Amino acid sequence: MLGTALLAANAAPALAADQAVCTRTSYLLGENLTFSRNDIVQYAEADDMQSAPAAGTAGQPEQVIEFTADRLDYDSNADVVTATGNVLLVRADQSLVADSVTWDRKSGEVRAKGGVQIIDAEGNKLYGDSIELTESIRDGVIDNILVVLEAGGRMVATRGTRIDGVIALENAAYSACLVETPTGKPKRPSWQLRAIKVVYNPADKRVRYHGARLELFGLPVIPMPGLSHPVGEGSGGGLLVPDIRFSQANGVQLSVPYYFNLAPNRDLTVTGSVFTEALPMVNATYRALTDRGAYQITGYATAGSRIPVGAGGIIADSQNDFRGYFDATGRFQLNEAWSIGGSIRVVTDRTFLRRYDVSRDDRLRSTIEAERIGPNSYFSLAGWATQTLRVNDPQGQVPIALPVVDWRLRLPDQVAGGKVEFQINTLAISRTAGQDTQRAFAQARWDLRRLTGLGQEFTLTALARGDVYNSSDNALTNTLIYRGNSGLQARASGSVAADMRWPFVGEAFGGTQVLSPRVQVVATPTTGNLELPNEDSRAIELEDSNLFALNRLPGYDRMEEGVRVVYGVEWSLQRPGMQLNAVVGQSYRFDDERDFLPEGTGLGNRTSDVVGRLDLKLRNFIRYTHRFRLDKDNLAVRRNEVDITLGGRQTYAQVGYLRLNRDIGPEIEDLQDREELRVAGRVRVARYWSVFGAAVVDLSNAQEDPRLQSDGFEPIRTRLGVAYEDDCLELGVTWRRDYIPVGDAQRGDTFLLRVALRNLGF
Repeated sequence: MLGTALLAANAAPALAADQAVCTRTSYLLGENLTFSRNDIVQYAEADDMQSAPAAGTAGQPEQVIEFTADRLDYDSNADVVTATGNVLLVRADQSLVADSVTWDRKSGEVRAKGGVQIIDAEGNKLYGDSIELTESIRDGVIDNILVVLEAGGRMVATRGTRIDGVIALENAAYSACLVETPTGKPKRPSWQLRAIKVVYNPADKRVRYHGARLELFGLPVIPMPGLSHPVGEGSGGGLLVPDIRFSQANGVQLSVPYYFNLAPNRDLTVTGSVFTEALPMVNATYRALTDRGAYQITGYATAGSRIPVGAGGIIADSQNDFRGYFDATGRFQLNEAWSIGGSIRVVTDRTFLRRYDVSRDDRLRSTIEAERIGPNSYFSLAGWATQTLRVNDPQGQVPIALPVVDWRLRLPDQVAGGKVEFQINTLAISRTAGQDTQRAFAQARWDLRRLTGLGQEFTLTALARGDVYNSSDNALTNTLIYRGNSGLQARASGSVAADMRWPFVGEAFGGTQVLSPRVQVVATPTTGNLELPNEDSRAIELEDSNLFALNRLPGYDRMEEGVRVVYGVEWSLQRPGMQLNAVVGQSYRFDDERDFLPEGTGLGNRTSDVVGRLDLKLRNFIRYTHRFRLDKDNLAVRRNEVDITLGGRQTYAQVGYLRLNRDIGPEIEDLQDREELRVAGRVRVARYWSVFGAAVVDLSNAQEDPRLQSDGFEPIRTRLGVAYEDDCLELGVTWRRDYIPVGDAQRGDTFLLRVALRNLGF
């Protein structure tokens, strides 16, 4: 059994003056007596019956310290109480554990020795060899202290003090790393911050340093004067870990970010960057979370020279040009149905993002949208503008779309046994130096799905649609089949389709297989596609994902005409540790007049090319996907796309290969042939260490595109690095080489050092 005795009240003066407390303590202890654990229990129970008079000062309840111990000694001459053996002191929401505790009632000093552990009101744990405390056990001095913060992180020091909950340490170190292995063996922390003095204030959950330096694997790396950081999930202001890199264009780069915690829902990060081969740059990111949504604003600003795309050297009078980038995004939920969102992305020139390694995007889209989603309806009012960063892409030919309206309504009740959906869509496209187009259409679609008694899945579809177009400056569109006729144009069209899928299920190869033949018949009248502008149906490609679509052409501007039959088969096999899915199919059209469909798209003739896909997954070790399109006449591979992943999260290899062999002339720029190889991998070489790499290689040559001068093996970008990752540290060194120069984004090497210290807010 554990014994409990009352030892102290609110403060030392109150203890000395409060006659009731002194009387009760004397009653328990007597003079020069020693008590065993059982004796303490008996006296504690006797005291409980007489505890009614005990009170603190007027109007305040007495806060007492309760304790248990194996042995209790009292020296009446010295007025010293000594508790030994598994001592536990508890005061309100604080506790102390030690081998022995001595209380000098005259001086009010409490000293604990041997295996001292204190848990304060915030849940922080303090360990030490010995500790001197006040009678309230709230404040004190500890030798050889270890502090385990409840919010995360550990601090050690030769000496520490705690006053009103604030912990101050001398010659201290802080780390968020574990100091023991899972088997309980001592472990050197991967990183630690050493300082002359470390102060932790639980009020703001923040650690502040005086004379700090960062050590990695026991080696001093970076001095960090004035450093402070939050602990745990909270956030606060302060310097973050610097970013160090080297690039061919900018030389050595040092970026130092500073984080401002403006409010629980708002923050700001400002980063200053200096370069040996360029002028300094500053960038900032502001983030905010509101009761309706969130938004983020990012900006970059610098000044300096740039090489325009296509130029051969630095222009002398461009030294003071402003260069920068602005990116703002946000989305807000106004109520259960309505939301608004948008983004603004603009840059001063086409090479800024690549030169300063901000982004690899070749187009920046700014958008705005208001959206309403109901149980059976959808409405969107949107618009967008795009800034091109491509070398040979004239900005004047890039469209601005405003407005874009899309409304859909699905009737909740069935009509003739099927589902009915209505859609209205409008689009207005303008260009500063190109064709302008306005389009509007309305359509109604009916779908009926039934299962027969033999297990066949039968679907009937009917579609009715009407379009109105208006366009101008059509001659400014270079590709003839995209122009259409200028002025007002109209189109009325519709489609009917019947689709039958018949799955057969059975056992095979130690698992379960499903074999599903599928046949579809679609009929669409001739609509005169070439008379209308083509803005969104340009990248035509027959593949497994659109083989059985009602309209296999992308977008809305082109519709596949005539009567066709589509046939194919789906097969799946599942067994323990393995999953295999495959599909292959083809179509036949009864009408051969399709001038707007080049032959290389796979749809140009009556008989289409053969398309298919194969997906294989073996446990979590092998993932294989193969998409293909075979020429209908000689089975030549017109599209070959392979993605393979071998391994798990720590060690893996990825290979991606794509070849588009359409044999379409260069006059249709959206359908050019390409061949590309992508490889990536990571190998874990030790418990925490791994090496990784990646490469992108352009395998296209003049045979695929007559405009290319490549020999068929042109590296685009390669990357190689070493990484370390444990419970509290991420460290990486990466080398990257870019082979394609664009303006002042030069080809060459880039070296990046990345350090992420967990529990520092970095």
